[in-house]
Amino acid sequence: MIKMRLDEVAAAVGGRLAGADPAAEVTGAVEYDSRKVGPGGLFVAFPGEKVDGHDYAAGAVAAGATAVLGTRPVEGVPMVLVDDPLAALAGLARAVLPQLPDLCVIGLTGSSGKTTTKDMVAQLAAKLGPTVAPPGSLNNELGFPYTVLKADEQTRYLVLEMGARGVGHISHLAGIARPRVGVVLNVGTSHIGEFGSVDNIATAKGELAEAVPVDGVAILNADDERVRKMAVRTRGRVVLVGEAPDADVRADDVTVDAHGLASYTLRVARGSVPVRLRVPGRHQVGNSLAAAAVARELGMPLRELGEALGEVELRSARRMDVFERPDGVTVIDDSYNANPASMAAALRALAAIGAGRRTVAVLGYMAELGGFERSGHEEVGRLAAALGVDRLFVVGEAAGPIHDGATAHPGWEGRSVVLGDQEAAIDALRADLRPGDVVLVKGSRYRTWDVVDALRERESAA
Repeated sequence: MIKMRLDEVAAAVGGRLAGADPAAEVTGAVEYDSRKVGPGGLFVAFPGEKVDGHDYAAGAVAAGATAVLGTRPVEGVPMVLVDDPLAALAGLARAVLPQLPDLCVIGLTGSSGKTTTKDMVAQLAAKLGPTVAPPGSLNNELGFPYTVLKADEQTRYLVLEMGARGVGHISHLAGIARPRVGVVLNVGTSHIGEFGSVDNIATAKGELAEAVPVDGVAILNADDERVRKMAVRTRGRVVLVGEAPDADVRADDVTVDAHGLASYTLRVARGSVPVRLRVPGRHQVGNSLAAAAVARELGMPLRELGEALGEVELRSARRMDVFERPDGVTVIDDSYNANPASMAAALRALAAIGAGRRTVAVLGYMAELGGFERSGHEEVGRLAAALGVDRLFVVGEAAGPIHDGATAHPGWEGRSVVLGDQEAAIDALRADLRPGDVVLVKGSRYRTWDVVDALRERESAA
Protein backbone atom coordinates (compact mmCIF):
# COMPACT_ATOMS: atom_id res chain seq x y z
CA MET A 1 0.00 0.00 0.00
CA ILE A 2 1.07 3.60 -0.45
CA LYS A 3 2.26 5.43 2.66
CA MET A 4 -0.57 7.00 4.67
CA ARG A 5 -0.69 8.80 7.98
CA LEU A 6 -3.11 7.33 10.52
CA ASP A 7 -5.25 10.45 10.44
CA GLU A 8 -5.51 10.00 6.66
CA VAL A 9 -6.47 6.36 7.13
CA ALA A 10 -9.14 7.35 9.64
CA ALA A 11 -10.54 9.97 7.28
CA ALA A 12 -10.62 7.48 4.39
CA VAL A 13 -12.57 4.89 6.37
CA GLY A 14 -14.79 7.24 8.36
CA GLY A 15 -13.19 6.15 11.61
CA ARG A 16 -11.59 7.72 14.66
CA LEU A 17 -8.24 7.22 16.33
CA ALA A 18 -7.83 5.79 19.82
CA GLY A 19 -4.44 5.66 21.50
CA ALA A 20 -2.75 6.39 18.18
CA ASP A 21 -0.42 9.13 16.93
CA PRO A 22 -2.19 10.85 14.00
CA ALA A 23 1.15 11.45 12.28
CA ALA A 24 2.30 7.82 12.51
CA GLU A 25 2.55 6.28 9.06
CA VAL A 26 1.37 2.99 7.61
CA THR A 27 4.26 1.99 5.36
CA GLY A 28 3.69 -1.76 5.09
CA ALA A 29 0.98 -4.15 4.02
CA VAL A 30 -2.64 -4.26 5.16
CA GLU A 31 -3.34 -7.72 6.59
CA TYR A 32 -6.26 -9.48 8.28
CA ASP A 33 -4.13 -12.47 9.30
CA SER A 34 -1.98 -11.38 12.25
CA ARG A 35 0.67 -13.95 11.31
CA LYS A 36 1.38 -11.99 8.12
CA VAL A 37 1.72 -8.55 9.72
CA GLY A 38 5.11 -6.89 9.31
CA PRO A 39 6.81 -3.62 10.19
CA GLY A 40 4.73 -0.57 9.32
CA GLY A 41 1.66 -2.63 8.51
CA LEU A 42 -2.01 -2.18 9.32
CA PHE A 43 -3.80 -5.11 10.92
CA VAL A 44 -7.55 -5.41 10.30
CA ALA A 45 -9.27 -7.05 13.27
CA PHE A 46 -12.55 -8.68 12.33
CA PRO A 47 -14.84 -9.50 15.27
CA GLY A 48 -16.17 -13.03 15.47
CA GLU A 49 -17.78 -15.52 17.83
CA LYS A 50 -15.13 -18.23 17.46
CA VAL A 51 -12.12 -16.17 16.38
CA ASP A 52 -11.92 -12.47 17.21
CA GLY A 53 -9.17 -10.50 15.53
CA HIS A 54 -9.03 -8.09 18.45
CA ASP A 55 -7.48 -10.89 20.53
CA TYR A 56 -4.47 -10.71 18.20
CA ALA A 57 -4.20 -6.92 18.07
CA ALA A 58 -1.41 -6.60 20.65
CA GLY A 59 0.57 -9.36 18.93
CA ALA A 60 0.22 -7.59 15.59
CA VAL A 61 1.63 -4.37 17.04
CA ALA A 62 4.43 -6.33 18.69
CA ALA A 63 5.23 -7.71 15.23
CA GLY A 64 5.62 -4.16 13.93
CA ALA A 65 2.14 -3.03 12.89
CA THR A 66 1.67 0.73 13.04
CA ALA A 67 -1.94 0.35 14.14
CA VAL A 68 -4.99 -1.91 14.21
CA LEU A 69 -8.25 -1.24 12.36
CA GLY A 70 -11.05 -2.61 14.50
CA THR A 71 -14.41 -2.05 16.15
CA ARG A 72 -13.39 -1.54 19.78
CA PRO A 73 -10.39 -0.19 21.73
CA VAL A 74 -7.67 -2.59 22.86
CA GLU A 75 -5.56 -1.45 25.79
CA GLY A 76 -2.09 -0.32 24.79
CA VAL A 77 -2.82 -0.72 21.06
CA PRO A 78 -3.05 2.21 18.60
CA MET A 79 -6.45 1.81 16.97
CA VAL A 80 -8.47 3.13 14.04
CA LEU A 81 -12.03 2.50 15.22
CA VAL A 82 -14.85 1.82 12.75
CA ASP A 83 -18.30 0.24 12.85
CA ASP A 84 -17.65 -2.21 10.00
CA PRO A 85 -14.06 -3.33 9.22
CA LEU A 86 -15.11 -4.88 5.90
CA ALA A 87 -16.68 -1.64 4.69
CA ALA A 88 -13.64 0.23 6.01
CA LEU A 89 -11.32 -2.02 4.02
CA ALA A 90 -13.29 -1.19 0.87
CA GLY A 91 -13.21 2.50 1.74
CA LEU A 92 -9.47 2.45 2.22
CA ALA A 93 -8.97 0.73 -1.14
CA ARG A 94 -11.30 3.24 -2.77
CA ALA A 95 -9.26 6.11 -1.30
CA VAL A 96 -5.89 4.72 -2.37
CA LEU A 97 -6.57 4.19 -6.09
CA PRO A 98 -6.95 7.88 -7.08
CA GLN A 99 -3.44 8.40 -5.73
CA LEU A 100 -2.11 5.94 -8.34
CA PRO A 101 -2.98 7.70 -11.61
CA ASP A 102 -0.60 5.60 -13.72
CA LEU A 103 -2.17 2.32 -12.59
CA CYS A 104 -4.17 0.25 -15.09
CA VAL A 105 -6.87 -1.83 -13.42
CA ILE A 106 -7.87 -5.07 -15.16
CA GLY A 107 -10.96 -6.95 -13.97
CA LEU A 108 -12.03 -10.48 -14.89
CA THR A 109 -15.22 -12.41 -14.26
CA GLY A 110 -16.99 -15.51 -15.53
CA SER A 111 -18.68 -18.64 -14.26
CA SER A 112 -15.51 -20.68 -14.76
CA GLY A 113 -11.89 -20.07 -15.66
CA LYS A 114 -11.53 -16.78 -13.76
CA THR A 115 -8.57 -17.76 -11.63
CA THR A 116 -6.59 -19.47 -14.38
CA THR A 117 -7.17 -16.57 -16.77
CA LYS A 118 -6.28 -14.08 -14.05
CA ASP A 119 -2.99 -15.92 -13.57
CA MET A 120 -2.36 -15.85 -17.33
CA VAL A 121 -3.06 -12.12 -17.55
CA ALA A 122 -0.82 -11.42 -14.57
CA GLN A 123 2.10 -13.32 -16.09
CA LEU A 124 1.77 -11.48 -19.40
CA ALA A 125 1.34 -8.08 -17.75
CA ALA A 126 4.41 -8.68 -15.59
CA LYS A 127 6.50 -8.75 -18.77
CA LEU A 128 5.40 -5.15 -19.40
CA GLY A 129 5.66 -3.68 -15.91
CA PRO A 130 5.27 -4.24 -12.17
CA THR A 131 2.05 -6.18 -11.63
CA VAL A 132 -0.12 -7.03 -8.64
CA ALA A 133 -2.59 -9.93 -8.78
CA PRO A 134 -4.20 -12.02 -6.05
CA PRO A 135 -3.00 -15.53 -5.26
CA GLY A 136 -5.74 -18.11 -5.74
CA SER A 137 -9.32 -16.84 -5.77
CA LEU A 138 -9.40 -13.68 -3.66
CA ASN A 139 -12.39 -12.37 -5.58
CA ASN A 140 -15.02 -11.39 -2.99
CA GLU A 141 -15.81 -8.36 -0.84
CA LEU A 142 -12.81 -9.18 1.37
CA GLY A 143 -10.20 -10.50 -1.04
CA PHE A 144 -10.89 -7.83 -3.67
CA PRO A 145 -10.05 -4.69 -1.64
CA TYR A 146 -7.28 -6.61 0.13
CA THR A 147 -5.63 -7.15 -3.27
CA VAL A 148 -6.19 -3.52 -4.31
CA LEU A 149 -4.25 -2.43 -1.23
CA LYS A 150 -1.22 -4.41 -2.41
CA ALA A 151 -0.67 -1.83 -5.16
CA ASP A 152 1.74 1.06 -4.63
CA GLU A 153 3.43 3.82 -6.63
CA GLN A 154 5.57 1.29 -8.52
CA THR A 155 2.64 -0.90 -9.62
CA ARG A 156 1.74 -0.52 -13.27
CA TYR A 157 -0.95 -3.20 -13.62
CA LEU A 158 -3.50 -4.38 -11.07
CA VAL A 159 -5.22 -7.63 -12.10
CA LEU A 160 -8.40 -8.34 -10.15
CA GLU A 161 -10.68 -11.37 -10.17
CA MET A 162 -14.33 -10.46 -9.58
CA GLY A 163 -16.69 -13.07 -8.16
CA ALA A 164 -20.42 -12.84 -7.55
CA ARG A 165 -23.14 -14.75 -5.75
CA GLY A 166 -25.90 -12.36 -6.69
CA VAL A 167 -26.90 -9.43 -8.86
CA GLY A 168 -25.13 -6.26 -7.76
CA HIS A 169 -22.02 -7.93 -6.34
CA ILE A 170 -19.76 -7.08 -9.27
CA SER A 171 -21.10 -3.53 -9.37
CA HIS A 172 -20.11 -3.22 -5.73
CA LEU A 173 -16.58 -4.44 -6.44
CA ALA A 174 -16.28 -2.14 -9.45
CA GLY A 175 -17.25 0.72 -7.17
CA ILE A 176 -14.12 -0.03 -5.16
CA ALA A 177 -11.80 -0.34 -8.17
CA ARG A 178 -13.21 0.44 -11.59
CA PRO A 179 -11.44 -1.62 -14.30
CA ARG A 180 -10.21 0.15 -17.42
CA VAL A 181 -10.01 -3.31 -19.01
CA GLY A 182 -12.89 -5.66 -18.23
CA VAL A 183 -12.94 -9.33 -19.27
CA VAL A 184 -16.07 -11.51 -19.23
CA LEU A 185 -15.22 -15.15 -19.93
CA ASN A 186 -18.52 -17.03 -19.87
CA VAL A 187 -21.94 -17.45 -18.30
CA GLY A 188 -22.62 -20.87 -16.81
CA THR A 189 -24.46 -22.41 -13.89
CA SER A 190 -21.94 -21.78 -11.12
CA HIS A 191 -23.83 -20.58 -7.98
CA ILE A 192 -27.12 -20.89 -9.85
CA GLY A 193 -28.76 -21.95 -6.61
CA GLU A 194 -28.11 -18.46 -5.27
CA PHE A 195 -28.80 -16.58 -8.51
CA GLY A 196 -31.98 -18.44 -9.39
CA SER A 197 -31.46 -18.54 -13.16
CA VAL A 198 -28.80 -18.36 -15.86
CA ASP A 199 -30.30 -15.05 -17.00
CA ASN A 200 -29.63 -13.60 -13.56
CA ILE A 201 -26.05 -14.85 -13.78
CA ALA A 202 -25.69 -13.09 -17.15
CA THR A 203 -27.10 -9.92 -15.63
CA ALA A 204 -24.55 -10.07 -12.81
CA LYS A 205 -21.55 -10.88 -15.01
CA GLY A 206 -22.51 -8.09 -17.39
CA GLU A 207 -22.10 -5.57 -14.58
CA LEU A 208 -18.39 -5.68 -15.35
CA ALA A 209 -19.05 -4.59 -18.95
CA GLU A 210 -21.21 -1.77 -17.61
CA ALA A 211 -18.42 -0.64 -15.28
CA VAL A 212 -15.88 -0.17 -18.08
CA PRO A 213 -15.43 3.58 -18.72
CA VAL A 214 -15.83 5.21 -22.11
CA ASP A 215 -12.04 5.23 -22.60
CA GLY A 216 -11.75 1.59 -21.53
CA VAL A 217 -12.23 -1.75 -23.26
CA ALA A 218 -14.58 -4.67 -22.65
CA ILE A 219 -13.12 -8.00 -23.74
CA LEU A 220 -15.99 -10.41 -24.38
CA ASN A 221 -16.16 -14.09 -25.31
CA ALA A 222 -17.56 -14.25 -28.83
CA ASP A 223 -18.28 -17.98 -28.41
CA ASP A 224 -20.74 -17.43 -25.55
CA GLU A 225 -23.92 -15.82 -26.85
CA ARG A 226 -24.88 -14.36 -23.48
CA VAL A 227 -21.47 -12.75 -23.14
CA ARG A 228 -21.46 -11.50 -26.72
CA LYS A 229 -24.75 -9.68 -26.05
CA MET A 230 -23.07 -7.70 -23.29
CA ALA A 231 -21.53 -5.50 -25.97
CA VAL A 232 -24.60 -3.27 -25.79
CA ARG A 233 -24.14 -2.83 -22.03
CA THR A 234 -20.74 -1.14 -22.14
CA ARG A 235 -19.65 2.41 -22.88
CA GLY A 236 -16.15 1.21 -23.72
CA ARG A 237 -14.68 -0.23 -26.85
CA VAL A 238 -15.52 -3.91 -27.41
CA VAL A 239 -13.00 -6.60 -28.32
CA LEU A 240 -14.41 -10.04 -29.11
CA VAL A 241 -12.27 -13.11 -28.45
CA GLY A 242 -12.84 -16.74 -29.35
CA GLU A 243 -12.99 -19.12 -32.26
CA ALA A 244 -15.92 -17.40 -33.95
CA PRO A 245 -15.06 -16.04 -37.43
CA ASP A 246 -15.75 -12.46 -36.38
CA ALA A 247 -13.65 -12.52 -33.21
CA ASP A 248 -11.08 -9.73 -33.07
CA VAL A 249 -8.62 -12.01 -31.27
CA ARG A 250 -9.17 -15.47 -32.71
CA ALA A 251 -7.81 -19.00 -32.52
CA ASP A 252 -7.64 -21.03 -35.73
CA ASP A 253 -6.38 -24.56 -36.43
CA VAL A 254 -6.67 -25.72 -32.82
CA THR A 255 -5.07 -29.08 -32.02
CA VAL A 256 -4.52 -30.93 -28.75
CA ASP A 257 -1.58 -33.29 -28.22
CA ALA A 258 -1.34 -36.48 -26.17
CA HIS A 259 -0.51 -34.46 -23.05
CA GLY A 260 -3.67 -32.39 -23.39
CA LEU A 261 -1.72 -29.29 -24.49
CA ALA A 262 -3.37 -27.13 -27.13
CA SER A 263 -1.73 -25.40 -30.07
CA TYR A 264 -3.35 -22.88 -32.40
CA THR A 265 -2.82 -19.95 -34.69
CA LEU A 266 -3.49 -16.65 -32.95
CA ARG A 267 -5.02 -14.18 -35.41
CA VAL A 268 -5.57 -10.46 -34.97
CA ALA A 269 -6.36 -7.72 -37.49
CA ARG A 270 -2.75 -7.16 -38.48
CA GLY A 271 -1.21 -10.59 -38.38
CA SER A 272 -0.99 -14.04 -36.87
CA VAL A 273 1.42 -16.03 -34.77
CA PRO A 274 1.61 -19.70 -33.69
CA VAL A 275 0.90 -20.53 -30.04
CA ARG A 276 1.61 -23.72 -28.11
CA LEU A 277 0.27 -23.68 -24.57
CA ARG A 278 1.94 -25.47 -21.70
CA VAL A 279 -1.18 -25.55 -19.50
CA PRO A 280 -3.33 -28.64 -20.13
CA GLY A 281 -6.90 -28.66 -21.38
CA ARG A 282 -8.69 -27.72 -24.60
CA HIS A 283 -10.64 -25.11 -22.63
CA GLN A 284 -7.41 -23.20 -22.00
CA VAL A 285 -7.58 -21.93 -25.59
CA GLY A 286 -10.42 -19.58 -24.68
CA ASN A 287 -8.74 -18.52 -21.45
CA SER A 288 -5.49 -17.77 -23.24
CA LEU A 289 -7.29 -15.76 -25.94
CA ALA A 290 -8.78 -13.51 -23.27
CA ALA A 291 -5.33 -13.07 -21.74
CA ALA A 292 -3.88 -12.36 -25.17
CA ALA A 293 -6.46 -9.66 -25.81
CA VAL A 294 -5.56 -7.98 -22.53
CA ALA A 295 -1.85 -8.12 -23.35
CA ARG A 296 -2.53 -6.56 -26.75
CA GLU A 297 -4.41 -3.72 -25.08
CA LEU A 298 -1.44 -3.19 -22.77
CA GLY A 299 0.86 -2.89 -25.77
CA MET A 300 2.55 -6.28 -26.10
CA PRO A 301 3.76 -6.88 -29.71
CA LEU A 302 2.20 -9.85 -31.48
CA ARG A 303 5.42 -11.82 -31.95
CA GLU A 304 6.35 -11.38 -28.31
CA LEU A 305 2.82 -12.35 -27.30
CA GLY A 306 2.98 -15.68 -29.11
CA GLU A 307 6.13 -16.61 -27.25
CA ALA A 308 4.83 -15.31 -23.92
CA LEU A 309 1.63 -17.37 -24.14
CA GLY A 310 3.76 -20.47 -24.55
CA GLU A 311 5.56 -19.64 -21.30
CA VAL A 312 2.45 -19.13 -19.18
CA GLU A 313 2.22 -21.58 -16.30
CA LEU A 314 -0.41 -22.64 -13.79
CA ARG A 315 0.03 -20.52 -10.67
CA SER A 316 -2.97 -21.29 -8.45
CA ALA A 317 -3.11 -24.60 -6.65
CA ARG A 318 -5.30 -27.55 -7.59
CA ARG A 319 -6.35 -26.30 -11.01
CA MET A 320 -5.45 -28.69 -13.85
CA ASP A 321 -2.20 -29.62 -12.14
CA VAL A 322 -0.97 -32.71 -13.97
CA PHE A 323 1.73 -34.86 -12.42
CA GLU A 324 3.20 -38.28 -13.13
CA ARG A 325 3.82 -40.89 -10.47
CA PRO A 326 6.80 -43.25 -10.64
CA ASP A 327 4.41 -46.17 -11.20
CA GLY A 328 3.21 -44.62 -14.48
CA VAL A 329 -0.09 -43.26 -13.17
CA THR A 330 -0.93 -39.73 -14.38
CA VAL A 331 -2.95 -37.58 -11.98
CA ILE A 332 -4.95 -34.49 -12.96
CA ASP A 333 -5.54 -32.43 -9.83
CA ASP A 334 -8.46 -30.10 -10.56
CA SER A 335 -9.87 -30.49 -7.09
CA TYR A 336 -10.14 -26.87 -5.98
CA ASN A 337 -13.78 -26.40 -7.01
CA ALA A 338 -16.37 -27.56 -9.52
CA ASN A 339 -19.48 -26.62 -11.46
CA PRO A 340 -21.03 -28.32 -14.49
CA ALA A 341 -19.00 -26.29 -17.02
CA SER A 342 -15.65 -26.82 -15.31
CA MET A 343 -16.47 -30.51 -14.79
CA ALA A 344 -17.12 -30.83 -18.52
CA ALA A 345 -13.83 -29.12 -19.39
CA ALA A 346 -11.89 -31.34 -16.98
CA LEU A 347 -13.50 -34.53 -18.29
CA ARG A 348 -12.62 -33.58 -21.86
CA ALA A 349 -9.04 -32.96 -20.73
CA LEU A 350 -9.03 -36.40 -19.10
CA ALA A 351 -10.21 -37.97 -22.35
CA ALA A 352 -7.51 -36.17 -24.36
CA ILE A 353 -4.65 -36.94 -21.98
CA GLY A 354 -5.87 -40.49 -21.46
CA ALA A 355 -6.35 -41.41 -25.13
CA GLY A 356 -5.27 -45.03 -25.51
CA ARG A 357 -4.98 -45.49 -21.74
CA ARG A 358 -7.42 -46.38 -18.99
CA THR A 359 -9.18 -43.29 -17.63
CA VAL A 360 -10.45 -42.85 -14.09
CA ALA A 361 -12.58 -39.96 -12.82
CA VAL A 362 -13.00 -39.30 -9.10
CA LEU A 363 -15.85 -36.79 -8.94
CA GLY A 364 -17.39 -35.11 -5.93
CA TYR A 365 -20.46 -33.01 -5.23
CA MET A 366 -21.05 -29.70 -7.02
CA ALA A 367 -22.43 -27.12 -4.61
CA GLU A 368 -24.86 -24.21 -5.03
CA LEU A 369 -26.84 -25.61 -7.98
CA GLY A 370 -30.24 -25.12 -6.35
CA GLY A 371 -33.05 -26.57 -8.45
CA PHE A 372 -30.48 -27.71 -11.02
CA GLU A 373 -28.69 -29.94 -8.52
CA ARG A 374 -29.90 -33.32 -9.77
CA SER A 375 -29.89 -32.47 -13.48
CA GLY A 376 -26.47 -30.82 -13.24
CA HIS A 377 -24.90 -33.90 -11.68
CA GLU A 378 -26.65 -36.26 -14.09
CA GLU A 379 -25.35 -34.20 -17.01
CA VAL A 380 -21.78 -34.65 -15.77
CA GLY A 381 -22.31 -38.41 -15.51
CA ARG A 382 -23.70 -38.63 -19.03
CA LEU A 383 -20.72 -36.72 -20.39
CA ALA A 384 -18.27 -38.98 -18.55
CA ALA A 385 -19.93 -42.00 -20.15
CA ALA A 386 -20.11 -40.36 -23.59
CA LEU A 387 -16.38 -39.63 -23.41
CA GLY A 388 -15.72 -43.27 -22.60
CA VAL A 389 -14.32 -42.84 -19.08
CA ASP A 390 -13.44 -46.34 -17.90
CA ARG A 391 -13.82 -45.96 -14.14
CA LEU A 392 -16.05 -43.49 -12.33
CA PHE A 393 -15.70 -43.10 -8.56
CA VAL A 394 -18.48 -40.83 -7.27
CA VAL A 395 -17.66 -39.45 -3.82
CA GLY A 396 -20.59 -38.92 -1.46
CA GLU A 397 -24.30 -39.65 -1.73
CA ALA A 398 -25.02 -36.03 -2.70
CA ALA A 399 -23.06 -36.61 -5.90
CA GLY A 400 -24.95 -39.83 -6.61
CA PRO A 401 -26.80 -38.47 -9.66
CA ILE A 402 -23.43 -38.44 -11.47
CA HIS A 403 -23.49 -42.23 -11.16
CA ASP A 404 -27.12 -42.32 -12.31
CA GLY A 405 -26.36 -40.23 -15.41
CA ALA A 406 -23.41 -42.39 -16.38
CA THR A 407 -25.02 -45.77 -15.87
CA ALA A 408 -28.12 -44.71 -17.81
CA HIS A 409 -26.05 -43.74 -20.84
CA PRO A 410 -26.67 -46.32 -23.60
CA GLY A 411 -23.69 -48.38 -24.64
CA TRP A 412 -21.30 -47.25 -21.90
CA GLU A 413 -18.93 -50.07 -21.04
CA GLY A 414 -17.29 -48.43 -18.04
CA ARG A 415 -17.89 -49.02 -14.37
CA SER A 416 -19.25 -46.59 -11.77
CA VAL A 417 -19.52 -46.80 -8.01
CA VAL A 418 -20.77 -44.39 -5.35
CA LEU A 419 -18.45 -44.17 -2.34
CA GLY A 420 -19.30 -42.77 1.06
CA ASP A 421 -16.41 -40.37 1.51
CA GLN A 422 -12.86 -39.49 0.52
CA GLU A 423 -11.30 -42.27 2.56
CA ALA A 424 -13.45 -44.81 0.76
CA ALA A 425 -12.40 -43.30 -2.58
CA ILE A 426 -8.73 -43.51 -1.59
CA ASP A 427 -9.10 -47.16 -0.64
CA ALA A 428 -10.93 -47.93 -3.88
CA LEU A 429 -8.24 -46.25 -5.95
CA ARG A 430 -5.46 -48.09 -4.19
CA ALA A 431 -7.18 -51.37 -4.98
CA ASP A 432 -8.04 -50.52 -8.59
CA LEU A 433 -5.28 -48.33 -10.06
CA ARG A 434 -2.68 -49.84 -12.31
CA PRO A 435 0.36 -48.45 -14.14
CA GLY A 436 -0.54 -46.25 -17.09
CA ASP A 437 -3.91 -45.08 -15.76
CA VAL A 438 -4.91 -41.43 -15.98
CA VAL A 439 -6.87 -40.14 -12.97
CA LEU A 440 -8.91 -36.94 -12.72
CA VAL A 441 -9.93 -35.69 -9.28
CA LYS A 442 -12.51 -32.91 -9.12
CA GLY A 443 -15.32 -31.61 -6.93
CA SER A 444 -16.54 -28.62 -4.96
CA ARG A 445 -14.58 -27.62 -1.90
CA TYR A 446 -15.41 -30.55 0.33
CA ARG A 447 -11.99 -32.13 0.93
CA THR A 448 -11.93 -33.64 -2.56
CA TRP A 449 -8.24 -32.77 -2.58
CA ASP A 450 -7.66 -35.36 0.14
CA VAL A 451 -7.78 -37.94 -2.64
CA VAL A 452 -5.07 -36.11 -4.59
CA ASP A 453 -2.92 -35.75 -1.49
CA ALA A 454 -3.12 -39.51 -0.93
CA LEU A 455 -2.06 -40.07 -4.53
CA ARG A 456 0.86 -37.68 -4.02
CA GLU A 457 1.90 -39.53 -0.88
CA ARG A 458 2.08 -42.69 -2.97
CA GLU A 459 4.22 -40.76 -5.45
CA SER A 460 6.59 -39.63 -2.68
CA ALA A 461 6.79 -43.11 -1.19
CA ALA A 462 7.61 -44.76 -4.50
